Amino acid sequence: MLLPSEMSKITILAHKSNGDKLVEALHESGLMEIERVSVKGIEEGKIHPDAGILAGYDLRLGRILEILKGYAPRKKGIKNLLKKKVEKKRVRKRSMEEKIREAEKLLEEIEQTVLENERRINEIEEEIEFLRAEEKKLEYLALFDINVEWLGKSKYLIIKFGISTDLSSLEEKNIDFYYRKIGEKKENKWAVLIVAHSSMEEEVSKIKNFEEIKIEGEGKARELLKEIRKKIKDAIKEKEEIKKRLAKIYRQRRLELLAIKEEIEIEKERKEVYRNFGETLYTFLIEGWCLAENAEKVRQIVEEATEGNNAIFIKKAKRNPDEPPIHLENPKWAKPFETFLELFALPKYNEINPTVFLGIAFVIFFSMMLGDAGYGMVIFLLSLAAYIKFKESEFIRSWSFVGIWLGVGNIITGFLFNSFFGDFIPRFIYGDAEKMLYNAEIFGMTLPIDAIHKPVLILSIALILGLAHLNLGFILAVYKNLKRGHVKDIFIEQIPWFMLEIGGGMLIGETLLELWQLSSIAKIIAIIFTVIGLISLFKRNGALGFFEITGFLGDWLSYARLLALGLATAGMALAFNVIAELLPDIVPYVGIVLVPILLVVAHFANLLIQSLGAAIHSLRLQYVEFFNRFYEGGGKKFMPFQIRRKYTEEIK
Repeated sequence: MLLPSEMSKITILAHKSNGDKLVEALHESGLMEIERVSVKGIEEGKIHPDAGILAGYDLRLGRILEILKGYAPRKKGIKNLLKKKVEKKRVRKRSMEEKIREAEKLLEEIEQTVLENERRINEIEEEIEFLRAEEKKLEYLALFDINVEWLGKSKYLIIKFGISTDLSSLEEKNIDFYYRKIGEKKENKWAVLIVAHSSMEEEVSKIKNFEEIKIEGEGKARELLKEIRKKIKDAIKEKEEIKKRLAKIYRQRRLELLAIKEEIEIEKERKEVYRNFGETLYTFLIEGWCLAENAEKVRQIVEEATEGNNAIFIKKAKRNPDEPPIHLENPKWAKPFETFLELFALPKYNEINPTVFLGIAFVIFFSMMLGDAGYGMVIFLLSLAAYIKFKESEFIRSWSFVGIWLGVGNIITGFLFNSFFGDFIPRFIYGDAEKMLYNAEIFGMTLPIDAIHKPVLILSIALILGLAHLNLGFILAVYKNLKRGHVKDIFIEQIPWFMLEIGGGMLIGETLLELWQLSSIAKIIAIIFTVIGLISLFKRNGALGFFEITGFLGDWLSYARLLALGLATAGMALAFNVIAELLPDIVPYVGIVLVPILLVVAHFANLLIQSLGAAIHSLRLQYVEFFNRFYEGGGKKFMPFQIRRKYTEEIK
């Protein structure tokens, strides 16, 4: 469908006594997006009183889950990074009160235990941090065979221990001191023990580059160090035991917690939606949108939920000037490309939905810019494996489907442009780097086209594709203006460009490129088209019409990046093959072993880097050059009020 799906505006007036039943029915149907009512003379709705209670349970359950999740063992590996099938709990339909009772019962069983264990872990971590600091001090002091209680001031002696960064300041004071190197090789850092007569207290206090360390306790530093380390070991052991207990609780109660939290969230959504309603003393006013095809279903749902005690008004939105939310109806294969469109902007309600065109052009441009059959096979096989393996993940399957098409596209362009891991086959299989992958002639054209040696031909193909892409944008703009009823704009905005391209192209082809010889009539037609096109552009834009022309030429030449990135891929691949071929001569014996390793690593790195560049530049051609011809954007996505279940499955 070239335009976003048709929408209908729905207004419902229902008695307050039917509020809960109606909200539940709309929520379960998932057909209607509910907007905030803002009508003069109608009081704005208030959030349901139960929403606060439900929010409290949601917060408590979320906190417990967050704590437990932090202590659950984490599985490693690529497989575990990919989304697996989510385990679901089967639940029966029940009232909000029953769900709250279950949540309260579950929290009574584990909340206190979890919070106390979490608190104890925090206490242990603080204790370990303190003990680590004491351990470090004692490690330094243990370098000197003294008792800890000797440190300090006595009747005759002052004994101080600390860290110095400059021993010369101690030597200058003519004070007895002992030191041990503790820093890195080039680091000036020493553990220092100062021994001085008590009469020198003031002089000792003025020593520079010395940081005193105070240690409490009795006995040898080495003995105290052993005690500290034992305490640290015991604390760590206790912490690990608590973590295991919490991990066990998470393993046993995870699904139960997630399921009841999800059900509480569903109830909370139903209570919070009341703030979007308009409200009178006895009624609720509900406004929103639904797909036009579902309008009668919504009417039936409202009738059943309110037992006919309602007033419902349904009006199909006009393409102009209404601005309902946007729902895009695309083929299944094009669905993943909606993400690319959303990154830019969704279309307005009276605008073209360009997802299909974006998807097709993305595959073509990506395939030309990567343009290697070997890389295409890697993409195809990996995508196909993911598509088959991860059947339970719709996300992975949809993007794998895109990868399959990108792989096929690159296999085709690779064989068209003589590239299979660069020149791998001619160089290593045929033994002649100048030889083609194959030789064929189709419709008078010799294949494959050697892209590296015939870049002008590839550039011509790129520019033809670019011109077709830009003109597709103009055609879509014509269609958009027709749908909007802006026929005049077609003659002002699009027709001049068509005339200028046809007329200017005919004249340039004859005079500059010498591609053909125009007859007198054809030349007159070309001149007329060109003049009319130029007059229209300058009339509409004034002096800026010149920049419109240069801007169009700039956009067109941007498609030359199809050649540039394609050559970059082929050039890098060729360079890696040359290095691999020379490696056995550079490093005899060992080089033969390194060749396959180098080829695999280098080509895989090239595949990743060039794929990223191809994807980015393919999107740029869509967003800047193509969309600039017809697309504005600015639509808001259709977000129906619906139940979203991940961990529960409701049964009758």
